[in-house]
Amino acid sequence: MSGIRTSRTRFLTAAATVTLAALSLTACDDGTGVHDEGASAGAASTASPTASSHDHAQPTTDGAQGTGNGSGAKGSAGSGDGGSGATAGKAVTCQGSTTKMVAAPLTRPVNHMLLTVTNTGSVPCYLYGYPAVRFGAAQSVPPVIAASHPQAVVTLDPGESGYASVNLSAADGSGTNGRTEKSLTVYFQGRTSSEDVPSAGHPALPEKGVYVDDSLKVTYWQQSMDDAVTW
Repeated sequence: MSGIRTSRTRFLTAAATVTLAALSLTACDDGTGVHDEGASAGAASTASPTASSHDHAQPTTDGAQGTGNGSGAKGSAGSGDGGSGATAGKAVTCQGSTTKMVAAPLTRPVNHMLLTVTNTGSVPCYLYGYPAVRFGAAQSVPPVIAASHPQAVVTLDPGESGYASVNLSAADGSGTNGRTEKSLTVYFQGRTSSEDVPSAGHPALPEKGVYVDDSLKVTYWQQSMDDAVTW
């Protein structure tokens, strides 16, 4: 009985020794990196999608930057165009090439003619001062009626009109050097006397012409027709 127990104890001891040896071998194998290589392969496999995701993400980022740059360029161009539109939209001095002018004799007040100038340009324009009218081959510009000076410079938006009246002759016949004229040139004034306004207006006169004398005078440009015919 004692021998059986001793044999069993030895068997269990030997089995435990084998088990410990196996565990030691397993631990040694872990140390060799066999399992680490497996883990590395797994990690590499896991890392690959990450790298792949990054690769896919890069074009997206580039695309976003491209879009951003494109938008920026377009925005700048838009701003530039807007600036040009602002520049283009900035008011200029009215002149013959960007306006249409009509000269219409009036029955009331008598011996008066109304000048209507319409802005045909794409930006607002300023009507500075008064129309410098020249009938026929006249060498001098008639004087302006000082009392007709408006409170502000007349500004015409595209399609808008401004007005001035011309006192052609004395209603009581007291004027001198009366004559009939059949052509009219109207010069525009600049903001300052040094500003050159290159093109004039050439409104048509009635076929029979208009009668003028030395009492000829004009009003300042007015924003409304009523103000123009007051003088």
